Amino acid sequence: MDVRGWLGGIRLSGFMVIMLGLVVLAAFVLVPTIGTYVDQRQQIAALQAAVEVSRDDVADLEAQRDRWTDPAYITTQARQRLYYVKPGEVVYLVDNDLPAALVPQEQAPVSDEVEKTRTDWMAQFVRSVTEAGMAQTVRPPSIGVPDIAPEETPVGTP
Repeated sequence: MDVRGWLGGIRLSGFMVIMLGLVVLAAFVLVPTIGTYVDQRQQIAALQAAVEVSRDDVADLEAQRDRWTDPAYITTQARQRLYYVKPGEVVYLVDNDLPAALVPQEQAPVSDEVEKTRTDWMAQFVRSVTEAGMAQTVRPPSIGVPDIAPEETPVGTP
């Protein structure tokens, strides 16, 4: 293919150069505008999703508010959370309800001798405080006993 012949066939006039310049100028003007438009559309979509989540939260809170207007629900919550009872009812609270296999074994007697610690107590204290301050969730200390929910017995029955 003869490139010289092809390039030689192109005639550039003043009008053609001006139009080509306008097209290049329009591209420089429109590309950032299109980028801004796309960014704004993404922000709008993200905000619409946040509004939907907020609407769901509002619906949940309204349902919870409606539940708290029901006297039976309030009574149930007071009985469960605060251990309220009606006059004349007998309530039994079970203490040490772990099975015998899960009851911690007797500990060794405390020594009368003073022992030297093997760690730097100040560094351990600072580490403990900073880890507690930066923790996202609260976890009960694990002592090797699996979590077992106590058997539920109706209030007022032995």
